[in-house]
Amino acid sequence: MARPEAEAKQRTVVLGDLAAVEAAAGQTEAACRYAVLALDQLERTWYATGMDRVREVRQTLVAHQHEQCVRELDERLYDWSTTVSALAR
Repeated sequence: MARPEAEAKQRTVVLGDLAAVEAAAGQTEAACRYAVLALDQLERTWYATGMDRVREVRQTLVAHQHEQCVRELDERLYDWSTTVSALAR
């Protein structure tokens, strides 16, 4: 039986993968929703691989950066970058 922490970490990867599938299908809003859910999970259980998945999805959304959902995703990612930088000091 998997540990709860391991399950939570895996959840971030699955959400990131779902976001990637939606992005590849041209479903920008759905991709953003899954990416934000992954970030919500990362707030509870940090997992660098999960964050990598979210960042990869964001890269695939470059052509849609003018859309509101992508701008909101950027705000969340910026908050994370600020937090990580502060913790690294």
